[in-house]
Amino acid sequence: MANIAFIGLGNMGGPMAINLVKAGHEVCVFDLSAEAVAHVVEVGASTKTSAIACVQGAQFVISMLPAGKHVDAVYLSESNGLINHIEPGTLVIDSSTIDAATSCKVAKALAEKNINFVDAPVSGGVGGAVAGTLSFMVGGSSKEFSQAEPILEAMGKNIFHAGEHGAGQIAKVCNNMLLSVLMLGTSEALQLGLANGLDPKVLSNIMSKSSGSNWTLDVYNPCPDVMENVPASNDYQGGFMVDLMAKDLGLAMETSLASQSSTPMGALARSLYAMHAASGNGSKDFSSIFNLFNKS
Repeated sequence: MANIAFIGLGNMGGPMAINLVKAGHEVCVFDLSAEAVAHVVEVGASTKTSAIACVQGAQFVISMLPAGKHVDAVYLSESNGLINHIEPGTLVIDSSTIDAATSCKVAKALAEKNINFVDAPVSGGVGGAVAGTLSFMVGGSSKEFSQAEPILEAMGKNIFHAGEHGAGQIAKVCNNMLLSVLMLGTSEALQLGLANGLDPKVLSNIMSKSSGSNWTLDVYNPCPDVMENVPASNDYQGGFMVDLMAKDLGLAMETSLASQSSTPMGALARSLYAMHAASGNGSKDFSSIFNLFNKS
């Protein structure tokens, strides 16, 4: 079993750290929220008074942070960057969803200290984090991927080697851009049916068994009371927040600009999710975009 430091215990990071503890690993956790730390410590993790103390002696360092600026600061800050305290040979696994450029920057800086690195953003939401069924999209060398894989298997079901450093982040923004477009299309189709007198359960079943079938319709239906145990049937609470989808779509647009790629559907999705967030829906699940098409 491995000695692991886990930095960042939000909605995703907390359950991920718990699954590492349940798998038998020695896990030391750190977060600015004492409540988040206490929750993971209750199941068997340890904690230290600082992230620096937490990573000392660790074989693996895993981070789940909000944005690229946080990842850059945590690892590379001149005053208290972890780069100066992580032992050579350690593998850093950053599961934050950030821009690929920052992932590559951190990877290069760590490599100069003989510290290995992979970017490993996730898909599967809070439910997948709790169940240990996340999908990991990993960017790094083949050697680094092989080093990371046994640890990631304690938290996920599908582990993909996307390519070199930064490739995991590119794969993640492509996936989430497509997810947002599918959710928008599913939502407007269901609202069209409702506006013309169709039962949304009947329409969902028809489309699910026809060429309109897709994950947002079949697994994560955005119409309330069509499907149990999804955010739409819980006042859009839980799941993946609108603010986070808007953030990921922003990353997708930055990526498209950098490569001069044409992403008109992604651009429209970003605009609609930004508008939805600005209307006070930022903390709701992203499937709440369904209400944007409600004509009543």
